[in-house]
Amino acid sequence: MPTSIDDTANRLLAHDYVPDRQLATVVYLALKLKRPLFLEGEPGTGKTEIARTLATMLQRPLIRLQCYEGLDLAGAAYEWNYGRQMMEIRLAEGTATSRDALASELFSERFLTKRALLQSIDPANPVPPVLLIDELDRADEPFEAFLLEVLSDFQITIPELGTVKAKEPPIVVLTSNRTREIHDAVKRRCLYHWVGFPTAARELEILKRRVPGAADALARQIVAFVQGLREIELYKLPGIAETIEWARALMELDALVLDPEVIQHTLGVLLKYQDDIAKVQGSEAARLLEQVKRDTQAL
Repeated sequence: MPTSIDDTANRLLAHDYVPDRQLATVVYLALKLKRPLFLEGEPGTGKTEIARTLATMLQRPLIRLQCYEGLDLAGAAYEWNYGRQMMEIRLAEGTATSRDALASELFSERFLTKRALLQSIDPANPVPPVLLIDELDRADEPFEAFLLEVLSDFQITIPELGTVKAKEPPIVVLTSNRTREIHDAVKRRCLYHWVGFPTAARELEILKRRVPGAADALARQIVAFVQGLREIELYKLPGIAETIEWARALMELDALVLDPEVIQHTLGVLLKYQDDIAKVQGSEAARLLEQVKRDTQAL
C-alpha cells in the first residue's frame, strides 16, 4: 500500500495515470481508511481508469460490475442455479434421500452462482480484489439499497445460506456520470471526489504518456483545440478519452499539425452528437484553429 499522498501520486504516475493533488489525497485516504471511493464527474475524465490502475499498481484482481437499467440482485450479487437444482431433484427421485436433506443440499454453495458483488467479498479470495461499480447512475434507484450492506460491512446476507463476509475488505471504487443523483445513504458510506476536466498542462502530460508517439507540436495543438471546445456550449463535451482517441486517429492519418480539412474529417472522433458536430463545423472550427495557432506560437 502507498505510504503517503506523494507516494500514491508517484505510483499512479508510474502506471501512466496523471492525478492531481486532490485525487491523490482521496485515493490515499480510501486505501488507508479502507473506505469505498465514490468518483463522480463527466464521462471520459478517468474515473473508470483509476480502478484499473489501482488493480495493476497493487497487483490485485479487478472485478467490474457494469451498471445498467434493470440491474437487480441476481445480476449483481448472486442467483441460484435453478437448472442444476431441478436436475438434482430428478436424480434424487426414487432414492431414500429425505426431503429435508435434499432441501439443505439444494441451497448449498454448490448451487450458488456468484456475481461481482459476492465474488469481491468471497472469504476464499487469496487477496482482496479491486471492485469497480461502474456508472451507478445508470442503475435504478432501488438497486442502491442492495449496495448498502456491502459498502458498510463488506458482507451479503443470503436468506437460504446465511451471511457471507469478507475476511479483508476489497478496494471499492464507484463511479457516476451524474445522469441522476445518487442517494445520500450510498454517498455517506464512501469518500467522495468530483473528477473534472483537467487543466491544459495536465491534459498534455496525460496525452504524452498515453500517446507517446505524438509529435510535441501536434500534441499541444490537440490539447489547445479540445480545451477550446469545452468552452463552447455543447450537448456532450469531449473528455480525456476522446482527446487520446483523436490523437491516435490523427497519427494514423500521418497528421503533423492541425488543419481545417483534417479537423472537418475527424470531428466524429471528438464529438458524439450530430448537433454538436454541426455547431462546430465550418466557421467555429476555423476560429478555434486560429486561436490554437496564435496560442501555440506565443508559447
